[in-house]
Amino acid sequence: MFLKFVAFLLCLNLSQSAWGLTPYVRGDRLGTGDLPTLMAQVEKKLAAEGFTLAGRYLPKGLPQHGTVVVTDPGLLQAIRSIGGSAVIAAGIRIGVQSDGSLSYMRPEYWYRAYLRGQYAQAEPAIRSIETRLAKALGGGTPFGGDISADALPSYRYMAPMERFDSVNSELTTASSFEAAVTTVRNNLAAHVGDTSKVYEVVMPDRNLAVFGVTMDSQTRGERWWMTKLGTIGVEHIAGFPYEVFIVGNKIHALYGRYRIALAYPSLSLGEFMAIRYAPEEILKALGKVAGATEVKLDN
Repeated sequence: MFLKFVAFLLCLNLSQSAWGLTPYVRGDRLGTGDLPTLMAQVEKKLAAEGFTLAGRYLPKGLPQHGTVVVTDPGLLQAIRSIGGSAVIAAGIRIGVQSDGSLSYMRPEYWYRAYLRGQYAQAEPAIRSIETRLAKALGGGTPFGGDISADALPSYRYMAPMERFDSVNSELTTASSFEAAVTTVRNNLAAHVGDTSKVYEVVMPDRNLAVFGVTMDSQTRGERWWMTKLGTIGVEHIAGFPYEVFIVGNKIHALYGRYRIALAYPSLSLGEFMAIRYAPEEILKALGKVAGATEVKLDN
């Protein structure tokens, strides 16, 4: 009877772990060195597995943390076929710390949330990405909390908060797709709202684009709210940079009550309340990037 009980507990534990998906995976530790050197080592490993470098995320005020962003041809082709908001999924993020720690986004977690009903269409490319990331960087321990695979397509932190397709994620409407891309590019180049471009992926044939954006303000940027979360804030560096994406002539950025919660599913309500002003500050900064005269929330 005791052995049957132990077997039951093991099966229960396995089924629960299989049910939940975590946002990040710990990779093999790197050697010691300065952050740019370590990031270059990661980029070389990724290139050997067929990934293409898109950019580096180096948030101001967090000199020991950065993210390498790459793209994958198979995933880009899937995004082109799916269209619409799927473009936000173009960047694959790998977190690097100056102490040699390495982590990366778990593709299945993020893409079930971002692609939602179209996930199956991109799944072959996503499985390939997971295999090659593990080969290049190591397939270590998953971490960061968990959300069930079934819940991710319609995820929200709690009932009053936003989902992926919330109206609060729409920043503004431009006169055309070309005008939207030009506006975002120019404003990032001018560092409007203390922002900078990390990467861009533009599909003009599909009227789709996504830009990785760092928010550099020392009083209201990413350093401000990440450090309020303590160690967990920077440990989840592979959840960033933030994305601004364009579909047709509409410019979007996922509202912070969704985007931050997706990156930090293990946050307690108290921890979330400690950064309760961050979503609005992010909205203000990215609204400026989009060239919006005013961004109103539908509360």
